[in-house]
Amino acid sequence: MNLVVNARDAMPTGGRLAVETANVELDEAFSQDTVVRPGTYVMLAVSDDGIGMDDSTKQHLFEPFFTTKETGKGTGLGLATTYGIVKQSGGHIWVYSEPGHGSTFKVYLPSAGANDQEISVERSIAREPEVVSGTETVLVVEDEGAVRSLTRRILERAGYHVIDAADPRQAEVLFERHIDRVNLLLTDVIMPGSSGPSLFERLLRRRPDLKVLYVSGYTGETIVHQGQLDPGVEFLQKPFTADALSRRVRKVLDSGRPAASVAQSTRDSLATPR
Repeated sequence: MNLVVNARDAMPTGGRLAVETANVELDEAFSQDTVVRPGTYVMLAVSDDGIGMDDSTKQHLFEPFFTTKETGKGTGLGLATTYGIVKQSGGHIWVYSEPGHGSTFKVYLPSAGANDQEISVERSIAREPEVVSGTETVLVVEDEGAVRSLTRRILERAGYHVIDAADPRQAEVLFERHIDRVNLLLTDVIMPGSSGPSLFERLLRRRPDLKVLYVSGYTGETIVHQGQLDPGVEFLQKPFTADALSRRVRKVLDSGRPAASVAQSTRDSLATPR
C-alpha cells in the first residue's frame, strides 16, 4: 500500500501504475556484491512513470521522516515502514529511478516452501547447467559502478573480452579505439546524458553489423510502456544471474537478425506515441 501511494504521489498529473510479480533466482555471482543470500525469491515490482528521483534522493529514501513532499502532505514514514516490513520478512528492496523517467521499486521475498535458501543453491549446483561461453568482444555501458563491475566479471569468466564504460560519452570514445573488435553493445537503457537506444544508433552508423542487448532495473513492462524500447528488442532485467546474462549474450551474438532491423525497431518505438 505504501509503495502504491508513493507511486500515485509521484504522478501529480496522472500516469500509469504497474504492479508485477515474478519468480527469480539470485545466484552467488550477484550475491558477491550485495547482502542477499543466493536462492529462490518472489519479486514484487511497483512501477510508475512519474517524476522520478535523482541519486541524492535515492540515498535517503528509506530513512525515517525523510520526505520530498510539501509540509502536511507526508510523514516520511511510508518507505521506512516498507523497508522494515521487507527486512523483517527476510527480504530485500531496491529502487531504480531516473529524473523524468519514473521509478520502479523491487521487493524480493524468500520463496515459500524453501526453508533453507541453501537448498535451492545446492539443487542449482546439482543441475550443472551447460556453460555458455564465447570469445567475442563486448562493450558494456553502465553508470552504476557495482553493476558494471559484476557484469564485467561474469563475462570475462565466460571467456569474453570486455571493454566497459561509465557513460555513453566514454563508450563512444572507447568504441572508436576498438571499432574493429567490438561485436556486441551491452548497455543500460536509461542513463544520464543519453539513452542506450540513442547510443546504439550512433555506433551503428560506424559499425553496421553491431549487435545490442539492453539491460535495465526497470521492468520490461515499464520500459516498453515508456516508449524506451520496442517489444521485439533483446532486453534483460536487472538484477540478473550469471547464467542468465551469459545465455542472453550468447543468444544475441548467435542471432542472425540484422543490426539494422534492431535499430529500426528502436527508432519506431521512440517515435511512436505511447
